Amino acid sequence: MLALGVLCWIAAVVFGSAALYPVAAGLVLAVPFALAWVRCARRGLRLSRRWPPERLLEGDEVEIEVIVERDAVRALPLPAAVASDGAGRLGAHEVELRPCRRGYAGSYRLRGLPRGRHCFAALRLTLCDPFGLAASELTLAEPEALVVYPRLAELERCVVAGGSLEHGRRLLLRRVAGFELHGVREHERGESLRRVHWPSTAHRGQLMVKELEDSPRDEVAVLLDGDAAAVAGRPPDSSFDAAVRVAGSLVLSQARRGRRCLLVVNSARRETHAVSSEGADWRQALELLATAEPDATSPVGHILAPGAGPALRSRELVVVTSRLEPVLVERLLERALSHRPVALVHVDGASFAGRPGRPEPALLRLQAAGVPVAVVRRGDDLTAALGGQGRPPAGASGEPQPAEAAGA
Repeated sequence: MLALGVLCWIAAVVFGSAALYPVAAGLVLAVPFALAWVRCARRGLRLSRRWPPERLLEGDEVEIEVIVERDAVRALPLPAAVASDGAGRLGAHEVELRPCRRGYAGSYRLRGLPRGRHCFAALRLTLCDPFGLAASELTLAEPEALVVYPRLAELERCVVAGGSLEHGRRLLLRRVAGFELHGVREHERGESLRRVHWPSTAHRGQLMVKELEDSPRDEVAVLLDGDAAAVAGRPPDSSFDAAVRVAGSLVLSQARRGRRCLLVVNSARRETHAVSSEGADWRQALELLATAEPDATSPVGHILAPGAGPALRSRELVVVTSRLEPVLVERLLERALSHRPVALVHVDGASFAGRPGRPEPALLRLQAAGVPVAVVRRGDDLTAALGGQGRPPAGASGEPQPAEAAGA
């Protein structure tokens, strides 16, 4: 532009054309004018992004608004302004900003949101004059995240959790606490000899009794398997997303019944969270479910090893997984044979990968041992599948088995 202005000025002088002088002057002055406009316009700007405060569920859509606010003292009109924004799997978007009462604003819409915590990249604002002679960029580096929660099912009844029956009889009263050894002390006159701690008594040569403390026991533990090797399909229609919905629906149904529940996620951090009501405990558990990722470093069967974690101390245990490993099956059978309630929700990964289901003899083996089993396939209604109205698991021959054979 500058070179063209100089050439026009030379041509005006050589040929004596008075009409070329204003053209040359305009071409030469346009460049510094554009630079000054862009540099002055970027001062006193504040970038922000906003979206509705309502809780977002997977599959929803949301409108993200990009706002540029200016200081009232420096109310210089902005040249062309374009904002570039993006958040991981949600993709990148460019928004042209228009004047509004608060300054300049523009918006874009995200559809079919997948579950998870989506961290936004730095919001970049590009200012450019109408002729494209000067440009400048501003960046909003404040970390922000869009949290999308799983879409849970309302469970009125559930065949794998609920605790109405145990060992063929109805339980009217349950104790959700146990006693653990806290320490030893000297025996006092009148105390029962049943509390004598004999190893300490033999060591010290006088009667020593056990001090027991009341330790809480969660009624139901829901174990969500985050094994990456078992994930099939793509979010939000993957087997792990379905497993998250199942685990969240089970925990919510127990919390609404007033039962203490422990959510255990087999992930890289192996997180646990206790839920006793639909208040703050449930909101934190929902946050954990929203951010859960299938990045476990060890199979879920290792969590059920003796002394491996708090899940084994719960009165009932429900495992939600897509992978039936021999170690897991053996752990579930051991718990069932020791008369401790245990159940399994098997998320059929083959259906999420578009493959035909294959026979799973392990499911029949567990059912024969009295372990309640529910199978969730792609497209199934969770209320029906977990309520005992879904399709039964395939047997060794690949055909559905009758209720008598399943040992329901």
